Amino acid sequence: MFAISNLSKHFGGVQAVDHINLTAKQGETVVLMGPSGCGKSTTIRMINRLIEPDEGSIFFDSIDVTTLNVTELLAMRKRIGFVFQHFNLIARLSAIENVMLGLVMGNVPREVAYEKAKIALIKVGLEKELQKKPNVLSGGQQQRVAIARALVLEPELILWDEPTASLDPMLVREVLLIMEELAKYRASTMLVVTHELSFALNVADKIILMDKGKIVETGATQDIFLNPTSNVGQNYKALIEYQMNASKLVLVK
Repeated sequence: MFAISNLSKHFGGVQAVDHINLTAKQGETVVLMGPSGCGKSTTIRMINRLIEPDEGSIFFDSIDVTTLNVTELLAMRKRIGFVFQHFNLIARLSAIENVMLGLVMGNVPREVAYEKAKIALIKVGLEKELQKKPNVLSGGQQQRVAIARALVLEPELILWDEPTASLDPMLVREVLLIMEELAKYRASTMLVVTHELSFALNVADKIILMDKGKIVETGATQDIFLNPTSNVGQNYKALIEYQMNASKLVLVK
């Protein structure tokens, strides 16, 4: 359903992404992890060409996204949802207006767009916040509006670029719970860039570890975190063990 082949990107003299290959099946949740600056976000942004790749192919439903002209790319993006680190909501619009905007711009009648947006906001637990503007919503609520905005287009592929990175730690859990529900019960393929180990452990079908622009390890969650073969994987295993030991100490107290 989705595949990346030999994908590369330079920024000046820096090789941000270095000839990577990955695949995802329909309905699969694939999590990209690795140290900051390893190329995760660049990779995910090349998929719908927010960043143009220097080399390689991106196949979605057997179509090479890198070959599409502007009109074709805009049509393809309607099938690919994207949730950013920063919410990118329009301040003058209410929550429901933000969510329905993409539908209205796609010539969906306003009354139909409104009902679809309402359903999407209910799915993310914001049925009481429909008419509120972003400035009166918490960070977690704003990110849930952004998630609803992606969901309302009923995408076949959803890209998540560190969706909890801009949130206060106290608000991270509410967004992760929404993401976990979507991963378990939607048919969409999800490609998630995150540092959240709990999300990866709970819902990932496949983990991809990156380092210095390269994929250094790929596998099922249990394999990656119990028997890692890369330095990055070993670091994550050590972090999981540390967190488990720390939680035991808290329980003892």
